[in-house]
Amino acid sequence: MKNILVVVDMQKDFVDGALGSADAVAIVPAVVKKIEGFEGDIYATLDTHYEDYLSTMEGKKLPVPHCIKDTEGWKLDSAVAEALSKKAYTPVEKLTFGSVTLPLLIERAAGGDELNIELIGLCTDICVVSNALLLKAHFCESEITVDAACCAGVTPEAHKAALATMKSCHINVINEV
Repeated sequence: MKNILVVVDMQKDFVDGALGSADAVAIVPAVVKKIEGFEGDIYATLDTHYEDYLSTMEGKKLPVPHCIKDTEGWKLDSAVAEALSKKAYTPVEKLTFGSVTLPLLIERAAGGDELNIELIGLCTDICVVSNALLLKAHFCESEITVDAACCAGVTPEAHKAALATMKSCHINVINEV
């Protein structure tokens, strides 16, 4: 059995930057603790945009420049970055909510082993749910789990709705408050 942890978009702009929130700041200690105690392969996704963000489809629907590559907001939250620096992990840049590359990287690393995949991070209702559903579609016979205590949504209501959606799609949700 290969254990995989996916740390979704724990970047400064989503924690306390352009799109940050008090709920996002509040999960940082739990995310750090989860990373520090995890035994297995870790992947950290990085929402990645460029200077032309406002002219993209996403930028037209969410006209808030964020996670522009190589800016401070694109970097991982400092506490999360410190925890990850003590572990071997694979950064995965993604141009949109879900990463189509992530399942392929995990499949290659698994080498045919059974998988247990857990996701944590931001935002529950956008990037966490998108990646969880992509992983569930790719690894339909694997256990996919989301730790609700290590996730935050755009709003508490959106967070709860995303957790309900994931449960409906047979993704395990743990530590729901």
